[in-house]
Amino acid sequence: MSILASRPRSGANTVDTFRLNPQDGFANHNVGLANVSHGHTDEDPDRDMEAAMTASEAQGAHRAAGNGEGSSRIGLIVPSSNTTMETELPEMFRRQSEASGHSYTFHSARATLKSVTPEELAAMVAKAGECATAVSDADVDVIAYACLVAVMAQGPGAHEGSEEVIAAAAAANGHPAPVTSSAGALVRTLQAMGARKVAMLTPYLPELTKMVADYIEGAGIEVQDVIGLEVADNLAVGRLDPARLPSIAARLNHTGIDALVLSACVQMPSLAAVQEVEDALGIPVVTAATATTYEILRALGHQPAIPGAGRLLSGPLASVAAA
Repeated sequence: MSILASRPRSGANTVDTFRLNPQDGFANHNVGLANVSHGHTDEDPDRDMEAAMTASEAQGAHRAAGNGEGSSRIGLIVPSSNTTMETELPEMFRRQSEASGHSYTFHSARATLKSVTPEELAAMVAKAGECATAVSDADVDVIAYACLVAVMAQGPGAHEGSEEVIAAAAAANGHPAPVTSSAGALVRTLQAMGARKVAMLTPYLPELTKMVADYIEGAGIEVQDVIGLEVADNLAVGRLDPARLPSIAARLNHTGIDALVLSACVQMPSLAAVQEVEDALGIPVVTAATATTYEILRALGHQPAIPGAGRLLSGPLASVAAA
């Protein structure tokens, strides 16, 4: 795979681009998850009793009685061309299941996205409520909106509004559930880690890479260095080889950073490289997918116990997070 490098670092948030040939101390931050309860009529006594519970009590009863003890349903809203989130998340939850004995199933709704352009991203975001209604038909226990850049492209703090729209749609459909988004999960996870300065990799074109960096900086986290791989086609992003990430990450300026974002995209494969990069650099490594996994687990009230995915999901940070 050929790489054409251009590294014009002249100031904050200047994007380092690598054009790829597409062929070749941790706080519990559940408060960041959007959650909307849903009322019921007096015609159903069981539903009336559930409506009288607190939101968390109702969700707990729903998980135990509706989906069976020891099993959780995870709802995903993904771009139609996404091929990675529905492989990396199940793999992480398979490891979680081996450690905990709890089982997880995945239920997806898709919104059209082929090319990662501002126009297609905005169109995908407009479908969030519709997708939430569809995925909530499966009576899921949590919903994750898995397209980081689609949300961040809508402007500062957009993850909060997107999560609220999805939660409201699920509740209106009679199946309330906690909601996270990959955009919100990444920001909240970095904040909860106490990360003040990060370096980052993205697969995006320069305009979108800078926008993601600006979004993260708008949340109070300095992006010291960033490399964008300039891949516009979303299917091509999913074909990128994660074995190349350690060498690309090594080109970043790591001086003084608190964490490295190895993939600020749920479509760019990265799980296979997370532990290797973290071990090599000796600092926490997170991705959009691992941050989303972390928030899903916390929404379900489960202690992260996923080996080989960085200390966020196992080891010291996960232990502190559960305290």
